[in-house]
Amino acid sequence: MAAQPKTLAVVTGTRAEYGLLRPVIQKLLKSDDFIPKVLVTGAHLAQEFGNTVQEIEADGVPIAARIPILKFGTGPLATADTVAYTIQQFSRWFWEHKPDAVLVLGDRYEIFAAAQAAAMTGVPIAHISGGDVTLGAADDYYRHCITKMAHLHFPSCAEYARRVIRMGEAPDTVFNVGGLGDENIRTMPKMSREELSESLGFDLSGPFALVTFHPETAGGASPTQQVAQLLAAMEQLQKTQPVRWLITKANADAGGLAINELIDRWVEKYPDRAIAFTSLGVKRYLSAMACAAAVVGNSSSGVVETPTFGVPTVNIGERQAGRIICPNVICCPAEKTKILTALKTAFRPEFAAKAKQTVSPYNGGDTSGRIVQILRQQLARPEFGAPKGFYDGPVE
Repeated sequence: MAAQPKTLAVVTGTRAEYGLLRPVIQKLLKSDDFIPKVLVTGAHLAQEFGNTVQEIEADGVPIAARIPILKFGTGPLATADTVAYTIQQFSRWFWEHKPDAVLVLGDRYEIFAAAQAAAMTGVPIAHISGGDVTLGAADDYYRHCITKMAHLHFPSCAEYARRVIRMGEAPDTVFNVGGLGDENIRTMPKMSREELSESLGFDLSGPFALVTFHPETAGGASPTQQVAQLLAAMEQLQKTQPVRWLITKANADAGGLAINELIDRWVEKYPDRAIAFTSLGVKRYLSAMACAAAVVGNSSSGVVETPTFGVPTVNIGERQAGRIICPNVICCPAEKTKILTALKTAFRPEFAAKAKQTVSPYNGGDTSGRIVQILRQQLARPEFGAPKGFYDGPVE
């Protein structure tokens, strides 16, 4: 007698996270072993952040629930209120629908809240991308909290897998599957430079930089002051180099909307040199990364995904501090002169040649397929979801 398919809730709250989860969701939908329930929340459902639920709909992914949570404004207190409200809303859904497990990715506050809701309603958690360190963002401790609540772990490289085990997670629950971003880059058909230019309505035939800057949510840095330094450096560089700027706007972290206002005003000054989008969608974003002369900002994609392309990258500030930094990445403080120096280096042909030789530590092969296979095996175990212990043995 065939086993009953397992109901697996999958939570997504941002454009970047959905782009990574997309191949996993597609494989789950094709499998007879799962009934995937995609729960859409956060910035996906907010007009000011691009209403990116439309990207999920365009992929034909059935949405089991839309759970809007961004109703408290911006700032630390608003984030705290959002977390509390998110726990309440997801707890109700988990309690009423009782999935066999929930799959979450990453480290954002809404994912932290959804994981808390699952833990408190007895739903086992499978967590993708644990074990990273990002000292410049509150995401760092959100991520580690999710690790301690999760029953299954899918870190993206060997170093991060070892860190999860050092945190007390049993080795037989930790699977180094590689990075979903790396898999996307290797497998997703990408647009040519000409197709991308036509799609965006912006000439990218010459050298351009792909720019994304999010707030640092730990350490007290001013998001607007930091992005002002970046924009000033970009302005200075374009006086001597024929560079264009393709900008994707900030996320829903506290300070993100203020960053976006500054970006919009800057782009208005240089309509022939710069353009900004709330979201490019995963295909256009990866296509832009493939064609860019440099990737600039402080997005995780700048340090996690650019090594696969071997594209020169300028990583600004402390948001990604603690992550593996590959040879194609130049790190600098969020100061105009330091950013300008880093940009000039990134645009030099000799650095571009060095960046091309980068080997990514995140290549796990068929990462999404491995995740689905492991989920199938682990959820079939009668003891899956039993109370967790604490591992204090050797770490290999």
